Amino acid sequence: MILCVRFRLEPAPFESGGAEPSLPRLVDLLGEFTPVVEAALPDTLLADVRGALRYFGWSPTELASVVRVRALALYGVDCVVGAGPNPMLARMAAREARPGATLVVDDPADFLRDRPVDALDGVGRTTARTLGAYGLDSIGRVADAPLAVLQRLVGAKTGRELAERARGVDRTPVVPNALSRSMAAERSFLRDELDPSAHRRALLSLTEELGLRMRTEEQVCRSLTVTVRYADRSTTVRTRTLPEPTAHTAALTALAYAIHASFGLQRARVRGIALRAEGLTPAEGAAHQLTFDPADEKARRIEAVADRARAKFGPRAVLPGSLAA
Repeated sequence: MILCVRFRLEPAPFESGGAEPSLPRLVDLLGEFTPVVEAALPDTLLADVRGALRYFGWSPTELASVVRVRALALYGVDCVVGAGPNPMLARMAAREARPGATLVVDDPADFLRDRPVDALDGVGRTTARTLGAYGLDSIGRVADAPLAVLQRLVGAKTGRELAERARGVDRTPVVPNALSRSMAAERSFLRDELDPSAHRRALLSLTEELGLRMRTEEQVCRSLTVTVRYADRSTTVRTRTLPEPTAHTAALTALAYAIHASFGLQRARVRGIALRAEGLTPAEGAAHQLTFDPADEKARRIEAVADRARAKFGPRAVLPGSLAA
């Protein structure tokens, strides 16, 4: 049994410069029950608790209750917990669990059947639109479709993985101390923010932060996900893939702005904006398409110099003019 614990970590206000939530002590909390804990920053932990359940003689709900109580009592952090036979089902359960509650997936087929196909890991808008055009708009219908049909629609490898996930199969292990496959940060506003320029300023701050973190750790990302949180606590989430894996702030900012523009926000009362860099891979294995644009090469040289200054004098030693104002 896998637990997916999502902690409700409150980000610092954007006007105060923002802060990245840290999970080490929460990892230690779960480590009291199992050594197999994987952190997915900024706010999610996966834990393989099969041994803990046998040792303590608890159900997944009982173990999750102890985790929630300890997190709240020791650190003042609330959480939701999803439990399932594999990481994918545990993550899906955690996304649907009510605050302060635990959702356990006992029957994967029944849990998945009526959900939209884009609720599955790895199914984006394009794949969901392709499947929907052929009437495969729910996970149950995808599970009932012949493998050959899925492979003709989305490709051999993707079709095989899609068929397995639609049947509740996820072969991904929980790897303790694994290199995070994503990196995220969030900015919240002191008041409901209607001004699109303030939203863009927050996005610029986020791309500056994530770009620096990735370059410092010698990683690049393949895609960005922007999450806009509104005054009524609803959210809008959208993901797009970069033309090439990169940690170059200018490229990250351009894509983040494009995603934000695609929301079509007009007089929306925005409470906060989050940005997640996904598909992290080592920078040494990434290829960069050379261009004849001197501006791009100049920007990259300036970025390298700014990174050295930040390493010596702190992350706010060099900032874009719009953030320093």
